[in-house]
Amino acid sequence: MDVKPGYKQTEAGVIPEEWDAGGLDRFWSVTDCKHVTAEFVPHGFPLASIKEVQSRFVELANVKQTTHHFYSLLIEGGRKPCPGDLIISRNATVGEIAQVAEWHPPFAMGQDVCLLRKKSPDYSTEFLQAIFQSPVIANQLTDLMVGSTFKRVNVEQIRNFSVPMPSPPEQRAIAGALSDVDALLGALNQFIAKKRDLKQAAMQQLLTGQTRLPGFHGEWEVASFGSVFSKVNAKEYQLQTLEYQVTGNFPIIDQGQQPVVGFSDREDKRFHCPKDGVVIFGDHTCIVKFVDFDFVVGADGTQILAAKPGHCARFHAFQLQHRGIPTTGYNRHFKFLKERSFVSPPLSEQTAIAEVLSDLDAELAGLEQRRAKTRALKQGMMQELLTGRIRLV
Repeated sequence: MDVKPGYKQTEAGVIPEEWDAGGLDRFWSVTDCKHVTAEFVPHGFPLASIKEVQSRFVELANVKQTTHHFYSLLIEGGRKPCPGDLIISRNATVGEIAQVAEWHPPFAMGQDVCLLRKKSPDYSTEFLQAIFQSPVIANQLTDLMVGSTFKRVNVEQIRNFSVPMPSPPEQRAIAGALSDVDALLGALNQFIAKKRDLKQAAMQQLLTGQTRLPGFHGEWEVASFGSVFSKVNAKEYQLQTLEYQVTGNFPIIDQGQQPVVGFSDREDKRFHCPKDGVVIFGDHTCIVKFVDFDFVVGADGTQILAAKPGHCARFHAFQLQHRGIPTTGYNRHFKFLKERSFVSPPLSEQTAIAEVLSDLDAELAGLEQRRAKTRALKQGMMQELLTGRIRLV
């Protein structure tokens, strides 16, 4: 493979000539956890194992704790986590990695994790964490896992991971740029969480009549399932999974969480959706969705419910989503749905409430799309910055 001037081929990939590269243990020490079965106590020293290293920082909330005696054993041999260290999972969720911060209380490593400690104080913890979250390490992990039944790596394999290593100033510059994107993602996550809380509060108030929209004063009435919905024979419009296409004229809707699971060109299987839409109910999953476009049905157990005159399908879909469907050991839940009654305002108020909640859904969808684009941007930045294709110093 031709390498452009100013770059070189290494085990870690093509990198700038002035960057170093080699096995991880040239730059960071790798220390396995102590293989000691600790005693757990209600109040003591926290233990960080696999599930505690799934975020940017080691998460010690609701963690198992041990006694002072076992804590002392577990931190022997330089195993006490210190600020600037990284802890990596080497079993099950292999490669998940989290930082140890100044604000962490004293804690010890549990099982199936390793401690990474920089050999130079100038190295950037955030930079190495980004390397482990990038294709540089992901590709090496994939190669190690080929043919393996269990997802697991040993300490020596971690020590031998090939990593690029720019100068400390460039490490910090790269880490800073990626950290800015992480901050944006964090803000988006918080905003999305607040919007979801707002939607839940709005559903609680509006779908039960606790809060009325301006201009509406009519009485709410109890209506049976049979007076609200009519069931459409979904099997007339159903395809087998093998018939799904990647593209086509008609989207395929099933009882799963995803809005669209495939496409079809089968005009004979096309369900002509009424203008006001229908409710899709999962007989096995209890998932409720609202659909207002023509579609083909996928997967057995998908139910189509059309609203009867005087009722708004979207409004009642929100009611079902808000109240939920009882789960039982028997996976046919439609019989429970048929016993459901609805407390409903006049049609005009149903429609107005559905519009308000739909607007909130649209805002959430827009924010989630923005978050997805930001994540894709970060992945692109990582690919460019961590290989030196784009230089910041």
